[in-house]
Amino acid sequence: MTLYRFFADTAARWPDAVAVETDGRSWTYRELHRLAEGTAGAVLARHSRIPRRIGLLAARGIQAYAGYLAVLRLGAAVVPLDPRLPERRLRHIAELAGLELVLAAEPADWAPRVVELPVTEDWALPAYSGRPGDEAYVLFTSGSTGRPKGVPIRHRNFADYVPYWVKAFEVGPGSRVSQTFGLGFDPSVFDLFVAWAAGATVVAPDPGELLTPVAYIRRARLTHWFAVPSVVGVARQLGNLPTGEADTLRHSLFAAEPLTRELASLWAEVAPASTIGNIYGPTELTITVTGYRLPADRPAWPGTSNGTVPIGRPYPHLDAVVLGEDGLPATEGELCVRGLQRFGGYLDPRDDIGRFTFFDGTGPAADYDGSRPLTDAFWYRTGDRVGWEAGEIVHRGRLDQQVKIHGHRVELGEIEAALRAHPEIDQVVVLAPATDGEPALTAIYTGEPLPAAALHHWLRSRVPIHMLPRHFEHRTTMPLSLNGKIDRHRLTGPEKS
Repeated sequence: MTLYRFFADTAARWPDAVAVETDGRSWTYRELHRLAEGTAGAVLARHSRIPRRIGLLAARGIQAYAGYLAVLRLGAAVVPLDPRLPERRLRHIAELAGLELVLAAEPADWAPRVVELPVTEDWALPAYSGRPGDEAYVLFTSGSTGRPKGVPIRHRNFADYVPYWVKAFEVGPGSRVSQTFGLGFDPSVFDLFVAWAAGATVVAPDPGELLTPVAYIRRARLTHWFAVPSVVGVARQLGNLPTGEADTLRHSLFAAEPLTRELASLWAEVAPASTIGNIYGPTELTITVTGYRLPADRPAWPGTSNGTVPIGRPYPHLDAVVLGEDGLPATEGELCVRGLQRFGGYLDPRDDIGRFTFFDGTGPAADYDGSRPLTDAFWYRTGDRVGWEAGEIVHRGRLDQQVKIHGHRVELGEIEAALRAHPEIDQVVVLAPATDGEPALTAIYTGEPLPAAALHHWLRSRVPIHMLPRHFEHRTTMPLSLNGKIDRHRLTGPEKS
């Protein structure tokens, strides 16, 4: 089975059902299928051969959805490109992915070759020949080396995932599903293909509606909700969480950030008829790998050591183990997962090597050195610190320098590398102390003292906006540990500038 086949089979079964509501109108499965086929045909007509990977530069909407399906229809892998990213970043991703062609709804003068969206012509296409072992998409995550890491996910990684969630999320014809995630964020694949595999309707938000989630739910008459918890937190701060008014919702899921019991309680007041689930997973393991649904009876909600909702247990088709500091199974430590959802290695094999990648399970976990092929027996080391509490897994943070900012995975080392490239900066350390539950990035540097505005200007062309530090602090020297390394524990700042 492939992602495209999940969609196409539904389009054949329920062609007149509404697949998408976006951009002020509805699109049936028949119409979306025709638009995707036309876009795929345009690529074939203008490109002598089908590239292995095709970039997709489009904001959430019908052009993006048709473009995504068109790339899959051709048997190529989608490389989502967020139009909000700096051009330098887009160029870099295109180079790393080896892109020869970009489907673009936005200006893309930097791209090697462009097919502009939308495409309205009809084109004849050969029979679909996509295979489960083909790449479905490649996403780029923040990398500690200063360059993004490409994560290829194959169609076969979804063989169990999509059917599992169609059943667990109780999605079917008549369901109306949110689409809160950008296409460069892998939960968007859940939004689209869990819905489309079940004959449901995906309803995209209008611009700015994620700041008023209840208004979005009511306008769209949503029955199924999936978002990052910070959507709830921001709406609360803006006074946009009216009690009891998201009454069409039947099921709600949250992922990509810690879901606190407090935020879950707020959502239960907003959507009293909805279940609430907390799901977890890194990009390398195909969206999510564990899940927990809160009991309907709120007094029965579990208390955890850190006040978050558990991330639950691994899905039935996956294996999970928690490794202690000695690399052996324990009740607290690093979460490791293997199974059909595990990816086969990074786009650049150099990224496979080292800590927080893989181990083969034959003994205590050790750093992977790349000398053996990554068979199905290998576990992926998530780098997430977890613990078993009352039979459920609770997420307790990271074991490395990675954090989540507004749901986006951020390697602090990538920001450090971008700042170190400045000709007047010598050493850099980026910290992420939590402020009101959300990491607040602080960059501490040596070299010439510079205005914060100048540093922001330097970074804006190099990293996404969610990776811009909130504070900058200049120091004449960095504190060192006994082994001569920068001692992060003694960098307590910030002195705001």
